[in-house]
Amino acid sequence: MACHTAADLAAPLPLGGSLLRLAFTISRSRFWIYTGGTYVVGFSLGTEGWSPFFQPAYYLYLFYFFFVANLFIYGVNDLFDEPTDRNNPRKETIEHRLEKSERQQTTLLVLLSGVFSVALMLTRDLPGELILGGFLLLAFFYSAPPLRFKEHPVLDFSSNILYIMPGVFGYYLAGGYLPPLVFVLAGFLHVCAMHIFSAIPDIPCDREAGITTTPVRIGRRTSLKVCYGFWLVFAVLVVSLARFHPLSLLVFIYPLLPASLLLRRQMSIDTLYRYLPYVNTVLGGLLFTAVTISKMPAHLPPFF
Repeated sequence: MACHTAADLAAPLPLGGSLLRLAFTISRSRFWIYTGGTYVVGFSLGTEGWSPFFQPAYYLYLFYFFFVANLFIYGVNDLFDEPTDRNNPRKETIEHRLEKSERQQTTLLVLLSGVFSVALMLTRDLPGELILGGFLLLAFFYSAPPLRFKEHPVLDFSSNILYIMPGVFGYYLAGGYLPPLVFVLAGFLHVCAMHIFSAIPDIPCDREAGITTTPVRIGRRTSLKVCYGFWLVFAVLVVSLARFHPLSLLVFIYPLLPASLLLRRQMSIDTLYRYLPYVNTVLGGLLFTAVTISKMPAHLPPFF
């Protein structure tokens, strides 16, 4: 992390709308679905009916995992990623490059989101505390030293299990017990593939910055093969868990992404990467809708 200059520390903090706009920018709204969507899917899988969706706790954590959690994750990421972000072309197009003038305000936002996160964690029982605590530790040390998981092959993508934890927490919040391990395994395979796939375009700037990620270590083509394998097993698990429902076959879109790049070497991964959040949103939305409809009460209240 770069040192603050006296001018930086003396600069006044923006208040009101300007600070909120910075928070919105840092939190990367296009990626909100990765934590918020996982939470609502986990919650829908864990509940026995619709009544938990009307409890205040559901909406509190809905806000937390969609906005506050992402503000914490990407705020920490921006503060500690200056060497790689400086030469990353994605920071000039679809992502935000933190400016020096924003560093003090970003630090404040990370502290506020971190305090809010810890406060929420301490209101839960022991399993809830452990899930949220694990989520926060992985979110922080993915980017922050001394652990900085993102710079270590295998640890970089496996630590991405942090994106499964909102779903595990949602499942536990709704049902009072932890999800089956096969659900966690399927989610883990998906986020591992997601991480490797998203890191492939960063190979040149990571290599230039001296950072050895999994794609840097094993190369573009082998990384695509690993993504294909992870996503293929993930797809098979999802289809079997869905009892071969026809809509579940859409999950095979995921292994088709790296397969298409392996077959057509000139195809740009950047184009597919840009559409990946939309694929996740649509398929996650279908899963959420199917699960909640399956738990529809037999006799609806009169106002329905």
